[in-house]
This record gives sequence, C-alpha cells and structure tokens, in this order.
Amino acid sequence: MSPLYEDVDSGDEIPALTVTVDETQMFFFSAATYNGHRIHYDKDWARDTEGYDNVLVQGPLQAALLSRALTDWIGGAGRLVAFSVQNRAIAYPGQQLTFGGVITGKREGGLVDLDIYCKRGDEVLMPGTATVALPSKVGP
Repeated sequence: MSPLYEDVDSGDEIPALTVTVDETQMFFFSAATYNGHRIHYDKDWARDTEGYDNVLVQGPLQAALLSRALTDWIGGAGRLVAFSVQNRAIAYPGQQLTFGGVITGKREGGLVDLDIYCKRGDEVLMPGTATVALPSKVGP
C-alpha cells in the first residue's frame, strides 16, 4: 500500500532495498541496455587494461535499483516525478549494496522531496535526489 502524503515527514527514511548484484544479473542488464563494454563482463580486461580488481557493476544498473527502491515504497498509487543521481564510486559483483533515501521536504500537490543513495556499507557510491507524488487522505 502506498504511503499517504499526510503520514510522511522530513527525516523519515524509506525502506531500504538491499541487493547483491551477481555477474548473471550484470550480463542480462548489459544485454537489455545494449552495453557491450568489456569492463562489465571480461575480468582480464577489467584487470589488465582498466586496472580494476574485477568487472564493474554498471552505474545505470545501480540507478535502476535505486529507482526500484523508490517505486517499491510509493506503490501503485504514487508517482516518481523527478530522479537524479551521480555515480561517484565503483561497485563489484558480490558486494552487498543498499538503496534508500531520506525525506527532505514536502510541497503542495502531494510532492515529497528526498535525498537518495546507493551505499556499500557506510560509503555512498551514488548520491542523488528525487521527488515523488504521494496520494492524499483528502484526494487529489
């Protein structure tokens, strides 16, 4: 069930989504997005040519999981209005990533602003902001 506009406040956290991305999920995401960059599937290339310890989880996959955390929270009666993120650090497959956010404000029309994130432990890999529209007890 969607949260109601009147029932959320600044400082409230949305339920976190925790995902451990694996190489199969990365393969299918690359196929679905036509992303053929070897850094996402070729370990030798990632190590020898790019200098990483392993292949890298795609930034757009992390953003998609972050938007899923938001849409899971707002449910079918809510609407994602705005979404912006910055990919600031890498993630490797097999690492536990947490996607979530904190409400920073409310505006007329049922709009709720949030600071959102993808974290690995306490390290923020992908900060961002979002605005959602939530249903109201009094209707539209």
